[in-house]
Amino acid sequence: MARKRRGFSIFSLSFLDIMSCGFGATILVFLVIDHASDVRSEEANRDLIGEVNFLEREVREGREGLAELRNTIAMVDESAVEAKGRSREILAEIRRRREELSTDDKDTLASSEHVNQLKADLKQLEEQNERLRAEGEKQQGTDVRRFTGDGDRQYLTGLKLGGRRILVLLDRSASMLDNTLVNVIRMRNMPETVQRRAPKWRRAVATVDWLSTQLPRDSEYQIYVFNTGAAPVLPDTAGKWLPVANREQLDKAIAALDAVTPAAGTSLLGAFQAAAAMNPRPDNIYLITDGLPTQGSGVAGAKASGRDRLKYFNQALNSLPDGIPVNVILAPMEGDPMAASAFWQLAMATRGAFLAPASDWP
Repeated sequence: MARKRRGFSIFSLSFLDIMSCGFGATILVFLVIDHASDVRSEEANRDLIGEVNFLEREVREGREGLAELRNTIAMVDESAVEAKGRSREILAEIRRRREELSTDDKDTLASSEHVNQLKADLKQLEEQNERLRAEGEKQQGTDVRRFTGDGDRQYLTGLKLGGRRILVLLDRSASMLDNTLVNVIRMRNMPETVQRRAPKWRRAVATVDWLSTQLPRDSEYQIYVFNTGAAPVLPDTAGKWLPVANREQLDKAIAALDAVTPAAGTSLLGAFQAAAAMNPRPDNIYLITDGLPTQGSGVAGAKASGRDRLKYFNQALNSLPDGIPVNVILAPMEGDPMAASAFWQLAMATRGAFLAPASDWP
């Protein structure tokens, strides 16, 4: 029996296999193509992301710069406002000054007629000033140092410091501590610091200070202190004349008196012998003392009477070189009535001056 041929169908198994294979191949091709696209996209995205980040950074920096720029603009605006205000003030000041200048110009014009008279007065004052300066230069020595005292010190003293070589003799005996014997004894028992502050001694030191301010500038000087002996107030200057022009040395000499303490008796002989030993000899002596000497050339006794003291005074005069004016500044001591007469006669005989000043001089 013959077999019956089956009919042909396009949906047979083979056809489906072929279709499935084709469809799978299509999908495979699509997947391969899609994966390559993703790879290219990722690479492109990375480039774009980097560029975006760069742009974002620039934007941030631009914003920061913009903020700084805005702050700067604000400061400039503030400065401009201040400058405008200051400008207005300056303009107002200029207007005010112009008004003042206008007023001054009017005043100048109003007073111009007096200018010639003022010039003439000025010339006269200059000539007078020149005359005063010339007179001051002649008396320049009186201004070597300054002396400042209490009150008015322009007393009529009769003392005129002159000469080329001036010797100052300052009595530093114990009697220079006070004007009374009782107080002298009391002061001798006190410490030296108290003795150096004794009012009578301070007046004697101030007197030397005042004399130093009157020394002629082109002269020479020496300052001796004496009691039982005599010595220069500046060590190592015995027998030497010191220039008045050396202001520093003169100041040291005056300052050295502050360290001197009055003590012991009085021997005028030593003072006059020191004057005679000067070479060349002085041509003016200023003697500051308070009474006749209590010692002479011999050994001093326990107490010198008035007659003894006058004898010691005359002995000292024998050592005084001739022809030298002796100017005496006496601070009288009680119990020595013959001192004023003796020293006045000495000043008159030598053509010097005698002064018994007030208790507050100089």
